[in-house]
Amino acid sequence: MFEDFQNIDLFSPSIFDIAGNMLVAFVCGMIIAIVYRVTYNGPSYSPTFVNSLVLLAMITAVVILTIGNNLARAFGLVGAMSIIRFRTAVRDVQDIIFIFFSLTIGMAAGVGLTLVAVMATLIVSAVILLLVGTNFGKPPKKQHLLHLTYSGDPKADEELKAALKKHARKIKLINLKTVGTDGTMTAFYNLTMRNSKKSDLFLRDLQSYDYVQNVNLYFEEDSGGTTP
Repeated sequence: MFEDFQNIDLFSPSIFDIAGNMLVAFVCGMIIAIVYRVTYNGPSYSPTFVNSLVLLAMITAVVILTIGNNLARAFGLVGAMSIIRFRTAVRDVQDIIFIFFSLTIGMAAGVGLTLVAVMATLIVSAVILLLVGTNFGKPPKKQHLLHLTYSGDPKADEELKAALKKHARKIKLINLKTVGTDGTMTAFYNLTMRNSKKSDLFLRDLQSYDYVQNVNLYFEEDSGGTTP
């Protein structure tokens, strides 16, 4: 019975089939690699990994062409692949997705499903570009904690409120108390900044008022503060 399965060889590609499938795998692999290069925002970009995405699609197509419908070849390739030990750690989940993407497209190209390979490459690539371009997975803007100490000037509250509205999108007073007997006030605010890159300008604006004694801006991911 095993010999019957071994002799199954209905998939006999011609030289034109092989060249066409390899070409489709190459073109699709190039598109995947370009999309990865455009959308990657990680700390350590690797040109070798980008090149590997193209080669992975082509090699997978070769594997599928080699197996064909022969069950013995399939088991033989599984045994051969099990000998290889892959010890390279994948740095990012996105890298795993692109590896699987390239592998799947290579399989489609290898069995001659050209339309599936091309359309899947274009559609998935478009979705990736859309998600990255719209910052779909980006978390909401981080909040900041503002610690402000100022003297009890009658105009202080209104002027400080105007300064906060200028730089912050959302303002929430969480604590306000008097310090000492000279009317000095200390206030704590939760802020959502309009532009986090302009925090230094925000602090300078606050300290430009004579009645402001101390300013500290604490970032959500930090335990320390910033004082100009």
